[in-house]
Amino acid sequence: MTMLGLKKFLFRGGAPSHLPDDVRASLEGWRASATPPLDDLHFHTRYVVVDIVSSGLQPESDQLLGIAASSVWQGAIQPDDTFYIDFSTLDGEGAAVDRQLAAFLLFAAKAPLVTYHVPYVGGFLQRAFKERLGVDFQPQWVDLAWLLPSMFEEKGHTVMPLDHWIDVFGLDSGSGRRDAMANTLLLGRIFQMLLVRAVGKQIDTATHLVDESRASSFLRRNH
Repeated sequence: MTMLGLKKFLFRGGAPSHLPDDVRASLEGWRASATPPLDDLHFHTRYVVVDIVSSGLQPESDQLLGIAASSVWQGAIQPDDTFYIDFSTLDGEGAAVDRQLAAFLLFAAKAPLVTYHVPYVGGFLQRAFKERLGVDFQPQWVDLAWLLPSMFEEKGHTVMPLDHWIDVFGLDSGSGRRDAMANTLLLGRIFQMLLVRAVGKQIDTATHLVDESRASSFLRRNH
């Protein structure tokens, strides 16, 4: 699929008036599904770690090329609970893109999302869901880019590249360019360590963690 074709499929204008019946049914099921409680302890909360592939860094003008996600539940990365889509491999009508976007919503299941740089990842996802499916995508985000320096001030006191934290925690990132799924697994491992630190600071539920993430972002952006 060419870049022009991909742009047409991912970011067509207007209301999604011609969604296939199965996509509409998926959206209805997602909208009707209950939001998981966020006041349980981290051990009982399913977090979804997300990374994306894009053609650039500007959500309002560049192209979303892929989504990768894995879950952290009961303190562990769940190897059988992952999601990956490469939009450039989809052929035929844009309905294939719609189905995959709807599939991601069902996979995430309204769980709190964890990523590195919410404005980048969330910006691309929000645009895609709005323009393709008519969904105002507003999940509960945990932004590791801002939260890590708040939780591990002794290892970095400001927003740093992800590779800094990979080195700090002694993780093996392999050689060469990492793909999005490899990034989600690394982020998942970093997130596991962050949860341990968070509990030690009495930040022991998803609600508290999301609030701390927002506060960290706000305070560090304004000071």
